[in-house]
Amino acid sequence: MSDSYKPARDFIGYANQPPAVVWPDGARIAVNFCINYEEGGELCILNGDARSEVRLADVAVEARIGGRDLNIESSYEYGSRVGYWRLLKAFTDRDLKATVNLVGLAGWQNPQALQAMIDAGFDLQPHGWRWFDYYGLDESQEREYIRNSIEQVRELTGETPLGYYAGLPSMNTRRLVAEAGNFLYDSDVYNDDLPYWSQDYPGLLLIPYSLDTNDSKFGRGESDYQLADEFFTYLKDSFDILYAEGETRPKMMTIGLHARLIGRPGRIRSLYNFLDYIQQHERVWVCRRDDLARYWAENYPNRAA
Repeated sequence: MSDSYKPARDFIGYANQPPAVVWPDGARIAVNFCINYEEGGELCILNGDARSEVRLADVAVEARIGGRDLNIESSYEYGSRVGYWRLLKAFTDRDLKATVNLVGLAGWQNPQALQAMIDAGFDLQPHGWRWFDYYGLDESQEREYIRNSIEQVRELTGETPLGYYAGLPSMNTRRLVAEAGNFLYDSDVYNDDLPYWSQDYPGLLLIPYSLDTNDSKFGRGESDYQLADEFFTYLKDSFDILYAEGETRPKMMTIGLHARLIGRPGRIRSLYNFLDYIQQHERVWVCRRDDLARYWAENYPNRAA
């Protein structure tokens, strides 16, 4: 791991003077849905890993060192076999677009559902080549993974990806993203309700992701969501506050989704209800992440760059 890059911390941000954002068509809020395409990229000895996966599933398991855990493997497969199709229909039935947070290996494991999302007009944001913690990973290996993700998106769409989201980044990730030269934005931040320009890399836009308006809270233990209504209520409350603030100071909202979690029959109605709820409001921009990034870069460029 390189010691030459030490990410800056910024406790101030926009403070009490956020920019007076004007979203397309005068929207009071920009809403972006991210579908995390991870199933098949998780820890598994079939992928060359030393242990089985333990995170974000409907089964509580201990890691099996050097062995497979068929329960968690099967739980992940529900997302790829069933959940993706249920999510896709939720958006296409309402003529809405989402962003795919694409784990590279997962994309090759299940190309059919991924292609269907591309055909539906969803954009691709690389989410690492594997779905694991990049902390401590050799820098050259991480650079290769990022290069693989770039080439994968080019092969699938004919275009170079604009954004990147590792999820569990290393100390090198943002530097490697900036050095790649093709990325407009990085999503490995959780610290604002608006995009902002990186202090360390002024040409790199940072678009905050969210772990609270995120269905991962269904898979984090008994203290988190158990019922679909809990997720819907939290999304609705978050939207209502941001929508109200947006009368004078428009903001953005990101919702993270996982096919193996929200794609279950007992949970999917929370997404249906939320999509229907926001469509009942005027001046809401449901956007892909790439479109949000392009719009910000064009209308709110970094004057310090």
